Amino acid sequence: MAQDDTKEEQDYKLQLAHKRFLFRTQDVADVDRSRLQREVLDLVQQHEMAPVYEEVCTELGAAPDANRLAQMRERNAARLAELEEKITDAEANAGEMEVRDALQAKAEFLCGVGDHAAAMEAFKAAEAKTAGVGPKMDLLFSQIRLELSRGDLPAVKDQLEQAKVLCGKGGDWERKNKLKVYEAVFLMATRQFKRAAELLLDAIATFTSGELMPYERCIFYTVVLAVVALDRPTLKSKVIDSPEVLSVIDSLPDLRPFVTSLYDCRYAAFFQAFAGLTDAIRADEYLHPHFRFYMREVRAVAYAQFLESYKSVTLASMAATFGVSPDFLDAELADFIVAGRLPAKIDKVAGVVETNRPDAKTALYQAAIKQGDLLLNRVQKLSKVVDIE
Repeated sequence: MAQDDTKEEQDYKLQLAHKRFLFRTQDVADVDRSRLQREVLDLVQQHEMAPVYEEVCTELGAAPDANRLAQMRERNAARLAELEEKITDAEANAGEMEVRDALQAKAEFLCGVGDHAAAMEAFKAAEAKTAGVGPKMDLLFSQIRLELSRGDLPAVKDQLEQAKVLCGKGGDWERKNKLKVYEAVFLMATRQFKRAAELLLDAIATFTSGELMPYERCIFYTVVLAVVALDRPTLKSKVIDSPEVLSVIDSLPDLRPFVTSLYDCRYAAFFQAFAGLTDAIRADEYLHPHFRFYMREVRAVAYAQFLESYKSVTLASMAATFGVSPDFLDAELADFIVAGRLPAKIDKVAGVVETNRPDAKTALYQAAIKQGDLLLNRVQKLSKVVDIE
């Protein structure tokens, strides 16, 4: 199974970033901030992260320990001196490969202690001595994890573009698969759920990105995103019946009923399972900023799927199916209809929801009219700059 191949532990910088996110986020339920404070400080001290120690203490509201900070700085300086000595020795007495390895070790060390500026310079120096596509991509993966731990999404985007260019020059299948997962995380964090779901579905069968996230977390993201990104038949074939998903889905509370009840059109159960997942979604640093948007998308998917089967249905009947009140449903549907998300209208007097989906011929006609208008506009713009005789 795919998860048997992913024993590598998640990068501790990403673990640290997640704990810091939970500590400072006020709308996540059941957060033990005292425990989180201890765990964050333990991680920082365990990995000698002197460059971020004072920043973390300020964030946690803890007083920095001057002696501990001095010790960490001293050990960091000693380790950096050793690495510099190895670089000098490799340049004088060894070949290009040894020099590259020494430079990479320095970059990884600076990255590990959280010295961002120095680490990025060291990665550049290591890359300049690195010849192969694969090793260069590994350097970029390390940088992407560092930027993700800092929440710098523009930097992540730039590094992903560099990785794609390298991958096009001959990256092996394992690194191509890794790149899909790294890109999916960025897309998810920037609310591009459909493409993120597609990439994760491509990657889960041969998942090898344990340094980025545990396999179970990858499946969680895959299912959660697929519900709002895939049509019903694709959801069944690629998610519900997926051996990779089935292997771990029951270890994640509410996830199986969330996806299966939607497919089975058991909408009250679907909303109940969704309510059970909301805390997990809110507590994820990548999905948290999009929590309200995601909730709205999930409800839109469920309402649209239900209404596909009806030309008209009473509000009371639909409300009973979803396990909500008619007044709540009336307000919900009105918002989605006004936003153009549902092809329906509400007859408030009769208490009926009527669908008004256009037929195929009408849709083609409207598309032809729209494309014709666009073409005429472009011709008019062109005529202003070109002398048409």
